[in-house]
Amino acid sequence: MEIEKLAKRLRNRTPIILGSERYSKFAILLPLVEINNEVHVLFEVRSLKMRRQPGEVCFPGGRIDPEDRDEEHTAIRETSEELGVDEDSITDVSPLDYMISFGQIIYPYAGIIQNPEQIVPNPDEVEEIFTVPLSFLKNVKPETYHVNFKVEPEENFPFDLIAGGENYNWQTRRAEEVFYYFQDKVIWGLTARILKHFLEIITDTRESESV
Repeated sequence: MEIEKLAKRLRNRTPIILGSERYSKFAILLPLVEINNEVHVLFEVRSLKMRRQPGEVCFPGGRIDPEDRDEEHTAIRETSEELGVDEDSITDVSPLDYMISFGQIIYPYAGIIQNPEQIVPNPDEVEEIFTVPLSFLKNVKPETYHVNFKVEPEENFPFDLIAGGENYNWQTRRAEEVFYYFQDKVIWGLTARILKHFLEIITDTRESESV
């Protein structure tokens, strides 16, 4: 029966995020380095020559290329290219929770960069690098602000086809933005969200007890 074929087809598929084939996909690495026997998180400042977000603090990463083996390889490759280190020197790479933001899927990872003194940033992409002691980040509380998004249907939107018409009760979105401060550096946006998520993982007693 046709309905049995339909049921079989649905049974055998693996679900993905709806519409994700149209999303841009990126992978990012949160780099950990050891300096004077203390763990630090490494950050980049984007080159002032870059077209998008020049001068902003970020983690190394970029768009997933078709040639990349997987998302983890993208994060390692991009980090290698931006920081001038061998891919083999990036170790213990572990996935964090992936994120969906404005038509993008971001796959963050955390990993260790061995021999950080050998880092030579690519000047075309990186203005400078700096590190923040992990102990500092674990003990600081970020400032939190909110951004409200307003719904504005396009001019020819068919209000006559939906219940409520022009008085339809749209569900508006509210986004949380967190800010970390270290010396003269401001860490916010996607970078701060990934950092906050990472810090929550490593300070969650349930996570540590399960290891």
